[in-house]
Amino acid sequence: MPDNEQRHRRLRLLAKRLNRDRRKQAKQIDILCNDFIAAQRDFIKKLNAVSFAASFYESIIGATDLSSLLYAAVRLVKEEIDYANVTFFLRRADDFELHIFESSTPVAFEKQSLENCFNPDLMDNICKANKVCDLNDMFAMGLQGNLVGLNKISAVTVPLGRLGSSLGFILIYRLSQNKIAADELINVCAVTSGLSRAIQCCQELLHQAD
Repeated sequence: MPDNEQRHRRLRLLAKRLNRDRRKQAKQIDILCNDFIAAQRDFIKKLNAVSFAASFYESIIGATDLSSLLYAAVRLVKEEIDYANVTFFLRRADDFELHIFESSTPVAFEKQSLENCFNPDLMDNICKANKVCDLNDMFAMGLQGNLVGLNKISAVTVPLGRLGSSLGFILIYRLSQNKIAADELINVCAVTSGLSRAIQCCQELLHQAD
């Protein structure tokens, strides 16, 4: 009997050790699988960003007219971010100019509502921030308007700049029930440097023509 008990004890210990090792191995496999899935997901995001950038630059290449350039950019941003409204706020010597498109030509400023909440100080503060800003950031910077109406909107601004100098920003917004997610902005943010350069070139050509 003592030998049987000792043998059973050894078997129980062996079974416990095997179960522990099996759980440890399963956990390591889960970690490896999760790492692989995460790496694959990141790779796909990078491929999507490259594809979007290629399509974006192909669409704006050769554009020398500012309105045509911005309309092409608006169309591509709307394809990337569903149901979004897109407005460009571009710096001028002492103020800002707005470019709002519903078609290939700008629409009247009065037809928009959120844009009317942007005063010069707010626009200047957004440019100085030089980062993607959400509505909370904008309120902290001086955004004022109908709070009931603004609560129904999800909005962000994306900076435009060249060599440390701000050219303005892009305002992107839609209904808050379809909140703009950070992932949706990755591709747009990836092309702002090239877009800013194209905007600057068009502005310089316009000034030369004047």
